[in-house]
Amino acid sequence: MAELIRVSYGTAVAMGLKKGKMFARPTTAYLMTYWPGHCRNNCAFCVQARESRADLEKLSRITWPAFELEEVLDALPRGNFSRLCLQTIDYPGMLEDVLELLEVFAPLNLPISVSITPVEKGTLREFKKWGVDYIGVGLDAASERVYREVKDSLYSWDEIWTFTRDVIDVFGPGRAFVHLIVGLGETDGEMVETMARIYEREAEVSLFAFTPVKGTRLEDAKPPSLERYRRIQLARYLLETGLASVEDFTFDNEGNLTGFGIPKENLMELVPPEAFATHGCPGCNRPYYNERPKKEPYNFPMRPEREYVRRVIEAIL
Repeated sequence: MAELIRVSYGTAVAMGLKKGKMFARPTTAYLMTYWPGHCRNNCAFCVQARESRADLEKLSRITWPAFELEEVLDALPRGNFSRLCLQTIDYPGMLEDVLELLEVFAPLNLPISVSITPVEKGTLREFKKWGVDYIGVGLDAASERVYREVKDSLYSWDEIWTFTRDVIDVFGPGRAFVHLIVGLGETDGEMVETMARIYEREAEVSLFAFTPVKGTRLEDAKPPSLERYRRIQLARYLLETGLASVEDFTFDNEGNLTGFGIPKENLMELVPPEAFATHGCPGCNRPYYNERPKKEPYNFPMRPEREYVRRVIEAIL
């Protein structure tokens, strides 16, 4: 049985396990399987990667200190969370650890999300039996070209898509959240096409902004501009709601998104503020996962004001 578990810093503060200031309180408890070494995969952007030289207590820019599992179980009710989100890295025995943790979490009667590398359908059914209702799928790259360049994974581009289909088969439409990272070298056109493909397969898109972290292969790369990220968020919302399709978007010769097929004034009325907030499983707000406090977040942890939509659309069109 796993004796330790990692807890995101904000979650630990919300539970009283750490003292610190929260700029936004997490509404989901973000936990991660504990392993003292590196992941078996070697993603160029990831702190946990096989060849990473970064601090293993981190994932993206967030610190994930390890605690005794019993201590965490005792403290979880104090956080008043609406969901548990279990992150995993790939290591020998990971699956056994996940199943044991799900059994331990069951008495809490909270819905559970699991972000995991591909597993068999039978395993997904077992997850469902223990209260899991959403699965996070780490596609990350928005094209097969970029996937080959940055993922260096045990799993191919096609295997991730097959896993996404398996998740939908077991859990139902909308229950696979496919993670995409903006800023890994993709064009806006590639990002839009892949988001459309995900929605066509009845899965969901969860967007992240690339965050350079010292010690990773991409430590010297630049994060995406806020303006570019807002364009991708807007495109995601329009694709999700069916207000636009791939054919409606326009791009320049370098693949940069230049138009949405809808007049600016109409967009201001059609697009709600939550289009620029974290888009994930119910109850997920993922505060400051890939941004610094006191700066405008890529993904707002709470719904911004209505006027924000007008400001964004004026800025990007």
